[in-house]
Amino acid sequence: MADKADTKAEASGTSGARGRGARTVVRTRMVVAQVVWLLFLTAALFLAVGALLIALDANRDNELVKFVLAGADRVDLGIFSKDNGVKQFHGPDAETKNALFNWGLGAAAWLFVGRILYRAIRP
Repeated sequence: MADKADTKAEASGTSGARGRGARTVVRTRMVVAQVVWLLFLTAALFLAVGALLIALDANRDNELVKFVLAGADRVDLGIFSKDNGVKQFHGPDAETKNALFNWGLGAAAWLFVGRILYRAIRP
């Protein structure tokens, strides 16, 4: 019986339209999930590369270094700031330790939350 109903629905076009709509929703959710993951991954990369540049004592007059450090300052959300973050080190190499610890923690947080959102959004 179900086969006859499915055949009639397909002949009239109602089942096909419903199937295309469902596929469109699945595809849309997958694209949105991938875009969200890419944004969170980019934020984590800014923090990780910024910490690495500080640790390597990169030339801060270089435009690329300025760009990465400014991006990392934007995505640290103040919570993971190298100047006033979760933990502050003092003494020699304090800036390097602060950047590695706080921005590293921030990068891990961006990846963790991004992965949770990715899995929640995707079908």
